Amino acid sequence: MMTFLLAAAIVIILIVAGLMIFAAVTARRVELALPPRGRFLDVPGARIHYLDQGSGPAIVLVHGLGGQMGNFTHSLVERLTGNFRVIVIDRPGSGYSTRARDEFARISFQAEMVAQFIRGLGLDRPLLVGHSLGGAISLAVALNHPECISGLALIAPLTHMPDAVAEPFRGLEINSSVLRRAVAWTLATPISIRRGKSVLDAIFSPEIAPLDFPTKAGGLLGLRPRSFYNTSTDMVSVVTDLPAMAGRYASLKVPVSVLYGTSDAVLDHQFHGVAMKAKVPGLYLELVAGGHMLPVTAPDVTANFIKNAAQHQTNLA
Repeated sequence: MMTFLLAAAIVIILIVAGLMIFAAVTARRVELALPPRGRFLDVPGARIHYLDQGSGPAIVLVHGLGGQMGNFTHSLVERLTGNFRVIVIDRPGSGYSTRARDEFARISFQAEMVAQFIRGLGLDRPLLVGHSLGGAISLAVALNHPECISGLALIAPLTHMPDAVAEPFRGLEINSSVLRRAVAWTLATPISIRRGKSVLDAIFSPEIAPLDFPTKAGGLLGLRPRSFYNTSTDMVSVVTDLPAMAGRYASLKVPVSVLYGTSDAVLDHQFHGVAMKAKVPGLYLELVAGGHMLPVTAPDVTANFIKNAAQHQTNLA
């Protein structure tokens, strides 16, 4: 019996070690293929990787859950640099940005870091553009640091606490940090490779994810253990701040524009978009045909939305 238990333990150890080596090798290969493209700025609690292109009035772009700056650089940024100085960031803990502690995954802490980034770069009240979870973080910037920005342009933003996690993200719902790290370094990478296409299809539904999304948009960076760990931490941290934020929207002091796809399969456009009209005085809402990933699937529509939001806040200044 002891011999059997010892043999079983050795097999388990070898399997776990093999999975960890596979995860580490995969992460290294991904980072060699997709190295950092921008510069870094240290703010309290984080080191933020960012890309700064174009000239004109500044806009700062904040991506959503599980993404990084590639969600914007794939198709959108090139449509904006002729009119704006476009600064697109990897959120703290995403892409090549880091954060010091798990608690900094909270929406309020990430908003503080974005505000510190804006100050650190010396930007004069830029338009803040947020997609999905980046929309919630942008709203927190507007609520807690309104002096930093001139307005919000939100694309398919997370604005209220959903009743349930959207299907593509249910595998990230791990509340224990110990279990989260164990999964990140063992099962997450092979499962992500196996299920990658189906997850992308669900996030992009009803549209089709571009074939070059894993490379041109940096999607492969999500195969790294730290990407899984931080994305899961982001998701389970939402509940800490978002419910209370929703009760403060009427106090927003900056112009707010919202763009939503009426076929969004990740966040319901009625619950997160239309509902904001009753809470935010003067909010501009634009509904279009399309899903959740409008910066990639509808870059012209999204670029025009951002340009119009920038013009609107200029007229109000």
